[in-house]
Amino acid sequence: MHDLSHGLATLSLAAAEHEGGASAVHATQADGLAAFGWLLVALPLVGAAVLLLGGRATDRWGPALATALSWGSFVVGVLVIVQLTGLGPEERALSVPLWDWVSVGELSLSAGLLLDPLSLAFVMLITFVGSLIHVYSLGYMAEDPDRRRFFAYLNLFVAAMLILVLADSYLLLFVGWEGVGLASYLLIGFWNWNPDYAAAANKAFVVNRVGDVGLITAMAIMLATFGALDFATVHGSAGGASDLTLTLIGLALLLGACGKSAQFPLQSWLGDAMAGPTPVSALIHAATMVTAGVYLIARSQAIYDLTPDARLVVAIVGAITLLYGAFVGCAKDDIKKALAASTMSQIGYMMLAVGLGPVGYLYAIFHLVTHGFFKANMFLGAGSVMHAMGNRVDMRRFGALRKDIKITFVTFLAGWLAIIGFPFTAGWYSKDYIIETAFAEPGWRAWVFGGVALLGAGITAFYMSRLFFMTFFGRARWHDDAHPHESPLVMTVPMMVLALGSLVLGLVLYPTGIITAWLEPVFGHAEHGEPLIPVLAIQVLAFVLMLVGAGLAWMMYGRREVPQTAPEAGPLTRAARRDFYQDDLNDALFTGPTMTLARTSVEADSVLVEGTVTGGTTGGLNSLSRVLRRAQNGFVRSYALTMLLGVVVILGAVWVMQ
Repeated sequence: MHDLSHGLATLSLAAAEHEGGASAVHATQADGLAAFGWLLVALPLVGAAVLLLGGRATDRWGPALATALSWGSFVVGVLVIVQLTGLGPEERALSVPLWDWVSVGELSLSAGLLLDPLSLAFVMLITFVGSLIHVYSLGYMAEDPDRRRFFAYLNLFVAAMLILVLADSYLLLFVGWEGVGLASYLLIGFWNWNPDYAAAANKAFVVNRVGDVGLITAMAIMLATFGALDFATVHGSAGGASDLTLTLIGLALLLGACGKSAQFPLQSWLGDAMAGPTPVSALIHAATMVTAGVYLIARSQAIYDLTPDARLVVAIVGAITLLYGAFVGCAKDDIKKALAASTMSQIGYMMLAVGLGPVGYLYAIFHLVTHGFFKANMFLGAGSVMHAMGNRVDMRRFGALRKDIKITFVTFLAGWLAIIGFPFTAGWYSKDYIIETAFAEPGWRAWVFGGVALLGAGITAFYMSRLFFMTFFGRARWHDDAHPHESPLVMTVPMMVLALGSLVLGLVLYPTGIITAWLEPVFGHAEHGEPLIPVLAIQVLAFVLMLVGAGLAWMMYGRREVPQTAPEAGPLTRAARRDFYQDDLNDALFTGPTMTLARTSVEADSVLVEGTVTGGTTGGLNSLSRVLRRAQNGFVRSYALTMLLGVVVILGAVWVMQ
């Protein structure tokens, strides 16, 4: 299957020499099915082009084509993985050259794809969950007159995300990075006739551009230091760079990751991004876009392993965001915004993990995969609830829906069990291992990071149980104009598949050793040290906190009457409802001064340019024109007099000059 006669293009990935470092991974030129890895990107890209350029002629069959092409990418991904599993672990990195991109003097940058266990793990998540969301959207967007355009944007998003994770260089990764930003802007603002939705899309776009400054800065430093942007050269040469250079690169990459993954302090866009159709929320905020920052940090392992300071900052940012999102989630009554806060918190777990060292990369990706299933399941479940309730999102106007939408209830139940960490569900495996790794950190870090991870688990159990009980239990609190009904099969079948993954995916991947064996060629073999407290004690504590959080939510929102309007609350709850005044802070520090500067510039333009330059020039020309206009009166005697005066002036000038 793997013919070495095609030639070896040895690309060292993560070859940095450092204490405890993993050995290099080499990429050979792809052959066989892997040589057609470009089809992974080409299929959804063709779908987007056909639907956008074909116009209304594709209205009837365009959505089905987009869905089929997304599944086509999934099939190609499966075939490539089958080929890689037939190779030895050290050979599971294949290069697919595309074209020579930039060639200026001694600078030569090429574009190519890297098919290795890390990128293909993301390919499977993006194409499988993304294709299920395509299927769900066939029902959810069935009545929308612009659904062809919606499916075109979905295909464009999938293609851009695949470019991001398959790129063999930071430069091509940046193309996918920006493509994802564009597609998310189009999808979040899909119903842009609503000013609030258009503003949400603009906000997401602008905040992500702030993060892009970090990624661009990192690439500039790499280019100046290593003379290249491909992973092989940058990672292979990282050991020769100074500590300051590597720390600056690590921090700049983190800034980019914070923007894309909605991590502190660039998290303000995520809640507003719920303005898009619910399938968009499932695609962007569960399985794909928000995980891009985690991918960027994990892919740059060779750099972060050499700069412990930058890696520590990654862990700190993850820990802050973990708690920030959890507290915000406790105060939200909008079902989608509560799930968005949960996403922010769960991505915080992943960022904390990648900041904890070699074994953390493995557990971060493991949690990323399981989270993609159970969070997409819950977002699609929220969409099904909205479908049943006439697009309402206020959980205070729900209640007792388990009786009317039984399939949605059961599938949502699976996602709820997974995210609160119920034993042997997908979330229990992946999140508990992150907590154990945090407690294995040296010194104060074990207490801080381990304590934060445990506290976050308890708060997660509370606010996700709050969401679950307010929606499906208690007394029905909707008005007479609501008629709850189950969603069609085209929507519920994807939810069933994701629900199954939410329950068994962790059991399939970790105890069997599949996820560990698959990712070890990229991250190397690593095990976390001995935790500060026994593993069994950590597991018991996590379980007890889960029970306490869920039990408290049941007492407050399951057994008691839930008011239909939010009651008066204390300062902490009010702050959490307003996202801890993040927007107010941004307005005070950035938006307000920028608007003031803009208004001042306009006023200065009016006074200085229009009043002085333009106004003075215009006034002078007007005065001169009035004088000349009087001379052009059409009377012959006036023209004769003017000629006589001209002759006199000329003769006078000649006489003076003599």
